[in-house]
Amino acid sequence: MAENEIIVDMKNISKNFPGVRALDRVDFDLRKGEIHVLVGENGAGKSTLVKILAGVLPLEQGTIYIDDALVNIHNPGHAQQLGVSIVYQETNLSPYLSVAQNMFIHHEPTRFGFMVDVVEEKRKAKDLLESLCIDVDPDELVANLSLGKQQLVAFARALSFNPRVIILDEPTSSLTQQETNLMFTSLKKVKEKGVGIIYISHRLEELFQIGDRITVLRDGKRIDTLDINNTEISTIIRMMVGRDISEMYPKEPTEIGEEAFKLHNISRKHKCQDINLTVRKGEVVGLFGLIGSGRTEALRLAFGLDPMDQGEVYLYGKKINHPSPSKSVDFGIGFSPEDRKQEGLCLALSVKENIERASLDRLFPSGFVSRKREYEIAQQYVQELNIATPSIERQAVFLSGGTQQKVVLAQWLCAKSSILILDEPTRGIDVGTKVEIYRIINRLARKGSAVLVISSELPEIMGISDRIYVMCRGKITGELSRAEATAEKIAAYAFGTQEVINANCN
Repeated sequence: MAENEIIVDMKNISKNFPGVRALDRVDFDLRKGEIHVLVGENGAGKSTLVKILAGVLPLEQGTIYIDDALVNIHNPGHAQQLGVSIVYQETNLSPYLSVAQNMFIHHEPTRFGFMVDVVEEKRKAKDLLESLCIDVDPDELVANLSLGKQQLVAFARALSFNPRVIILDEPTSSLTQQETNLMFTSLKKVKEKGVGIIYISHRLEELFQIGDRITVLRDGKRIDTLDINNTEISTIIRMMVGRDISEMYPKEPTEIGEEAFKLHNISRKHKCQDINLTVRKGEVVGLFGLIGSGRTEALRLAFGLDPMDQGEVYLYGKKINHPSPSKSVDFGIGFSPEDRKQEGLCLALSVKENIERASLDRLFPSGFVSRKREYEIAQQYVQELNIATPSIERQAVFLSGGTQQKVVLAQWLCAKSSILILDEPTRGIDVGTKVEIYRIINRLARKGSAVLVISSELPEIMGISDRIYVMCRGKITGELSRAEATAEKIAAYAFGTQEVINANCN
């Protein structure tokens, strides 16, 4: 292949949304056979830029060249015809179709020009999956796959179109470390065939494993494009946020008080077994585990979202009979779910309505809603949490991921929750907003709240926690104080191997 041959050249790209300039004269190019990393805080314009290239959003200003030809991309189908495929963080697979059917939907191999050739479809799916070392049965329903394997299938589907360009938006956010390694191996194979890859991720450490160049966006503008081999992570962070972050995990000392929240022998068949944990006032407790370890399932039981087979939940020493979400909210428990879009927010409602929706009965017990008071309360939390929105009337669907997460937190602060369960609170969030959320967690703990954080990011769980529980295969396999916790010990507990004994002896 010709060295430095440019496949895609985007020049002077601008895009406006109501009240927001999402892109401001951005230049971006992609070379043949390279992985070009695109980074920036939430709201920097990354997704907007690639959606324009993928035909999801119309181009307002600027030009796009593919193979030196000026193009005007009308829709996603047109983008695919031009050789551009995109894989989103939330896969849009059809759960009740097979893997093979999903991979070739809308471009199925046919017999006689009109009949789907099922045998050929399965064969092509099998060959493509095997070429990528993805161990998935083409006949398996997508609904039966883990989120990680669904992401890998979505990647394989993108390749089934024989693209010149693949766009990957947070492709490893739902993957285990083993699946991530498999994804990276597959990307290198695809790159060797001359395909250009645009790779968006907030996991900066992984970008140095696979990237060739990196472009940084901030506030809708291109800050710079750099050779990744000659770039330090501190430089990238400074470009992204416009300032130095001297301490990624700003842990602050708190006064830890009485036991606030306790789970005793919580169990549900095939989900988790005999979960025992406590969180005290002023304490941040981390719950770590690999995907499928049962960590989320256990806390859903505790909040009352799912029924438990056995076990008890205690608040300040008093048992909650038959936990339910309404009881939990009444008792001052707030729950920020892993899937904030589907479960944490009502995307059609405004920022104001989302912040106050768990508190309306308390705020307006007479049933009469004061619009002035509504505005004042919402504005208070927007300012307190630095929620980036042009208006409190802005619908949540139009907010960046980090801003949506802050609205979820504001909802539970407004509800005066003294116990907070935060499931992957920084998943898919840029580094600057992560630090802001860590500071919010610190502030809550200082005020006496009990905070339980579920995370699959080991540095995060070690950086923010006073104590750490580790789960493996539905059980708690270890408990460590902040002083005792090391990456080796936590990983050993998470894998549930004999290495735990060796780790504990060190």
